[in-house]
Amino acid sequence: MTQVYLIRHGETEWNVARKIQGQTDSNLTEMGETQARQAGRRLKDLGITHIIASDLGRTRQTAALLAEYCRIEPTYDSRLRELNMGILERRDIDSLTPAEEQHRQLILDGTPDGRIPEGESLTELSARMRAVLDECKSLPEGSKALLVSHGIALGSLLGNVLGLPPYAERRLRLKNCSLSLVESQNSPWLAPGWVVEFAGDTQHLTADALDEIQR
Repeated sequence: MTQVYLIRHGETEWNVARKIQGQTDSNLTEMGETQARQAGRRLKDLGITHIIASDLGRTRQTAALLAEYCRIEPTYDSRLRELNMGILERRDIDSLTPAEEQHRQLILDGTPDGRIPEGESLTELSARMRAVLDECKSLPEGSKALLVSHGIALGSLLGNVLGLPPYAERRLRLKNCSLSLVESQNSPWLAPGWVVEFAGDTQHLTADALDEIQR
């Protein structure tokens, strides 16, 4: 059985400002750093052997703080980046025009092959995230990997494991530094392959965290 933990980065300045990040970056807030340390304390006794993070700044910051507790040097993979949000990156959510808000809804409401102009489709996002997960099966026996990524990206991956189409309506709440676990197994009672053990767990956090696109 292969176990892979999934964690979203800590709270960022743009999360608080309700600004669309995508593959553009903003720094963790003081709360975001605290969240990462609280997650690190939960993870330090779970036997994590590999930390693989998105190469964006906010995930690098989160991974570095987690690494202090897990005592593992992180590696970075650009396939774990957030969805490319195209023309909406850097924009305040509350300043979008009706046409721009329609573009944003394409990643929320189950539109097949929905894509923000100059951005990436959810199908493309799901494929690259799943490729990283599947490669975890090639790690040495007994490994437990931790993937440090982003809200939409991790939601897409969990939906993929559950057999949902990439463009399925978003119904998984993955708050800052929430933890999820997937396992590859062969049970007589579950479909073979990856299964979701739990998703979006925030019991290690002492204060409420933000959703990816909070309205």
